[in-house]
Amino acid sequence: MDALIQQKVLEVANQVEKQLDAELEQLERLDSDDLEKLREKRLKELKQIHHQKQTWIAAGHGEYNEIYNEKEFLKYPKSQNIVCLFYKDDSPRCKIVDEHFKGLAKKHVEARFCKLNVERAPFLTERLKIRVIPTIAIVKDSKTVDFIIGFTDLGNCDDFSTEMLEWRIAHSAAISYNGDLLHPPEKVKKKITHLKKPKTIRSKYDSDDSDADEI
Repeated sequence: MDALIQQKVLEVANQVEKQLDAELEQLERLDSDDLEKLREKRLKELKQIHHQKQTWIAAGHGEYNEIYNEKEFLKYPKSQNIVCLFYKDDSPRCKIVDEHFKGLAKKHVEARFCKLNVERAPFLTERLKIRVIPTIAIVKDSKTVDFIIGFTDLGNCDDFSTEMLEWRIAHSAAISYNGDLLHPPEKVKKKITHLKKPKTIRSKYDSDDSDADEI
C-alpha cells in the first residue's frame, strides 16, 4: 500500500513538473512584441478596475452610512450589492456590528454598507420578517438574497473578528473574497456560556433587557 501511494505521489509530481516546464517554455518563446501586448492587456485591466472603483466611491460606497427612512432605502437598489444592518439604538450588539462595518465598508467598495433603525422602518421590517436584532440583510440586484440573524453564524459570541463577518457576508457573493469559503478564517477561541439570546424586535419595539426575547 505504501509503495502504491508513493507511486501516485510521484505521478502527480511529474505531471505538475511537466505543466510548469510547458509554461516556462511558452514564456521563453515570447518575443518583445508579445510581452508588450501582455503588458498593455494588464494595464487595461488595471485601468478598468480603477475606473470601477472610482464609480463605486462616487455612488457613495466606501463609507458606512445610515439610512433614515424607508423611502431612502428604496433608492439604494441603484447599488448592485447592499449590506444593511437593521438595528436599535439600545442594542449593544448592534454597536458591535457598527465597528466591524466601518472597516469592511472601506475595504469592500464593491458593496454599499449601511444601517436602518427598525423603529423608523416598521413596514420594511415587517415585510422582510425581521424578528431579531441585529439582523444583516444582503441585497443583490434589488433582491434580498440572505440574512445574517444575530451572531449564530459568527461563532455565537460577541468577540468574533471582522474577518469572520467578512467570510459570512462573502457567502452571498456581495463582496469579493480570496479566502476559503468552506472554512471560516478562525475558530472561536472563547465560548461565552452566559451569553444572552439575540434581541428580538417586539410588536412595539420594547427595550426590555431580560432574557425572554422571543415574541
